[in-house]
Amino acid sequence: MPIQRLPPDLINRIAAGEVVERPASAIKELIENSIDAGATHIEVQAEGGGLARILVADNGCGMARDQLSLAIERHATSKLTPDADGDYDLLRIATLGFRGEALPSIASVARLTASSRAIGQSEAFSITVDAGAVGATAPCAFSGPNGARVEVRDLFYPTPARLKFMKSPRSEDQAIVDTVRRAAMAEPAVAFDLDLDGRRTLRLPAEPAGPDGRLARLSAILGRDFSANALELDQEREGVRLTGYGGLPTFNRGNSGHQFLFVNGRPVRDRLLQGALRAAYADYLARERYPVAALYLSLDATAVDVNVHPAKTEVRFRDPNMVRGLIVGGLRHALAAGGFRASSTVAQAALGRFTPGASPSGYSAWRSGNWSPNPVAEDLPGLSGVSARSEPWIGPAPVSSPAQYEAVDSEFRLGAARAQVHETYIVAQTGDGIVIVDQHAAHERLVYERMKTEMAAGGVSRQMLLLPEVVELDPVEAERLCSRAEELAAMGLVLEPFGPGAVLVRATPAMLGDTDVIGLVRDIADDLAENDQALALKERLEEVCSRMACHGSVRAGRRLTAAEMDALLRQMEATPHSGQCNHGRPTYVELKLADIERLFGRR
Repeated sequence: MPIQRLPPDLINRIAAGEVVERPASAIKELIENSIDAGATHIEVQAEGGGLARILVADNGCGMARDQLSLAIERHATSKLTPDADGDYDLLRIATLGFRGEALPSIASVARLTASSRAIGQSEAFSITVDAGAVGATAPCAFSGPNGARVEVRDLFYPTPARLKFMKSPRSEDQAIVDTVRRAAMAEPAVAFDLDLDGRRTLRLPAEPAGPDGRLARLSAILGRDFSANALELDQEREGVRLTGYGGLPTFNRGNSGHQFLFVNGRPVRDRLLQGALRAAYADYLARERYPVAALYLSLDATAVDVNVHPAKTEVRFRDPNMVRGLIVGGLRHALAAGGFRASSTVAQAALGRFTPGASPSGYSAWRSGNWSPNPVAEDLPGLSGVSARSEPWIGPAPVSSPAQYEAVDSEFRLGAARAQVHETYIVAQTGDGIVIVDQHAAHERLVYERMKTEMAAGGVSRQMLLLPEVVELDPVEAERLCSRAEELAAMGLVLEPFGPGAVLVRATPAMLGDTDVIGLVRDIADDLAENDQALALKERLEEVCSRMACHGSVRAGRRLTAAEMDALLRQMEATPHSGQCNHGRPTYVELKLADIERLFGRR
């Protein structure tokens, strides 16, 4: 078959498939145009999952009549200007949009009407495009002194095959909400309104510039608990600045849907950044749990390539290892500064289990007058023996007055041990409440941190293999592994090249014992290919440390003296990350006196 040119309308529809994958993609492109136009208020409406109707209106600079007709032409944009030699620099992009594809791509697969009034102009104009067929530009009514209003109807109606791949309206609505939320997180100074099928979904007023405004916007989107459980980041390295917030390890989720990454104000989904986030929290969370984080990278435009894909959600860094190291180091620094804090949601969850009305003989039944005590035996089974252990205060003089407890609370955040309940939980009294500590989980973290410190100071001991193991791999994987041989040797795994598609393993970390060498090496190769880091070996070493710490820790069921309980509390206060065990579960719950009083109807 001879080579032939494709008709322009077909070319536009093919290009639209790269830019507009679903209604949320169209909304993302339109919002980016509004932000680039300097808008301070953006209104988004969607009906039928965005397939029936989309509206994006803003108060930006707007477009004049001649600019409006150019805006719907492919690769026509105001965001790229040539230099003195007439060259366009695609490596110095300072705007969200720059390809000139959004409006023409949407217009080729829908019925689009764009209306606008430019700043300083008395008249407004609109243009209509129906599946690529451009109408005339004409005067129109327009509310507001300036801005743009783009309405899209019957998205994908010229491409019915694409419609079959759309998800339910509910799923498309969720994607639209996620898109608007990400844009709002990136631009706290811009107000956003979102209506879905006439229902008010988001109302986000503009926030002041600076960290406080950003945190207020994040809290409005992620919930008030986020601000109480977020650790602030502000690190810089070699011209790259990392800001934002990472959640406490105990403030985690079951998927990665609460991880938000931004590069120069652009929401992105990047495997390198997600891998760095995972590595930073790998020491504090189980593999199936995910941290909550909103991270913002700011760097010179020439150090990052945003022209990777028409959707502009992927980026490439000039120095990816440095960026990854900045994220891992910045998050770990913030986590270390967080000390032994556990998330406030731990206490809220504990109080939630005391919800009135949970039992017919509970607090709410007594309040309503429907409860009457039944005669019970004086000696209830299981309560005749010792169920709690309490001993006199050993050390400084015991405290008794509120003022004395406030002094202790300022010095000892976890308070003074008062009892051991069921030989498993330590109850301590603070200046304004009580703390309940899981003695085994807490001591496990303390032992684990000590083992990690010792391992870092002395390196990982190796065990030489009596017969070196040959592991066959893809040639590219083998080369990648050998290029990291020195890093792997520091963790106890000694390997060397063995032909074009294999490596020879001579030693493994001693703490792994009799391990599956082939499986270990292949897991490491997969991690290097996906995340550019040897997480498999690191996590196995940490898993062994965690298991050893678990077996070497104070067990549940062991009675502790008052001195031992207080010593454990003081160690927790001095040890970073002691607010959660090695699996991300909390080691203590703090209940404020005001919350306890509410449980008993005193407030």
